[in-house]
Amino acid sequence: MSFCKNFIKLITFTHILILVILILPLSAIAKNQKIQSFSKSKKILSKIHQFQPKTFYCNCSYKGKIPDLTSCGYAPYKNINRANKIEWEHVLPASRFGKIFNTWKKGHPKCKKSNGKSYKGRKCAEKIHKKFRLMHADLYNLQPTIGEVNEMRSNYKMSMIKGEDRKFGKCDIEIKNKMIEPAPKIRGNIARTYFYMQKTYPDYIILTHHEIALFQKWDSLDPVDDWECKRAKQIRKIQGNQNNILYKKCVLKGKKDLED
Repeated sequence: MSFCKNFIKLITFTHILILVILILPLSAIAKNQKIQSFSKSKKILSKIHQFQPKTFYCNCSYKGKIPDLTSCGYAPYKNINRANKIEWEHVLPASRFGKIFNTWKKGHPKCKKSNGKSYKGRKCAEKIHKKFRLMHADLYNLQPTIGEVNEMRSNYKMSMIKGEDRKFGKCDIEIKNKMIEPAPKIRGNIARTYFYMQKTYPDYIILTHHEIALFQKWDSLDPVDDWECKRAKQIRKIQGNQNNILYKKCVLKGKKDLED
């Protein structure tokens, strides 16, 4: 009897050990651990988005780094030069997690230019902290944007704004009082990006109660679309970690599409 009990204990322990071994690698790659360069991220995404060359906020067609403003009725507001450039924007602003690092506000002895002048902010955090570089380069949080929109969006919070005060012609985006209201057709994309970043980097990103309630509503009203799922699949192959916020919804969408 004692032999049987010990054997059962051994089997149970072995099973637990195997589960731990299997689970640990999955948790270890639950976030971006491969790409540390924002420049590299932009090059990777440029290749992924060649199959869907549309800007995120305004839905303008683009080729290379040049947007076709006539394709979406975009009208430059102030900065014509940046209006004619494609830039890669952090949907959840880099400052939301960057300011957690002391180097963002205070700098670091190693953050000095060739002339000896010290600097801080994003560049210093990027130079000193690997964790910042990984979050900063996370492909899931980056989208192609008209430069002028990226500039004016700044690090403003997502919200709902009364009226339709559009500053960029037909581009459906409102920016007012340090708030931004995106078009209905991408609100869910934005919500799921914020939820992904919060879940993936909980020590650095905290959403407010207002944001959570707003994004839950946006997620419900604007479900995942085909491109969002295809994009996530391509990113997973390259970056190595799965976006579980999207994965579950994309699987359900696929099953629903087969039933229709």
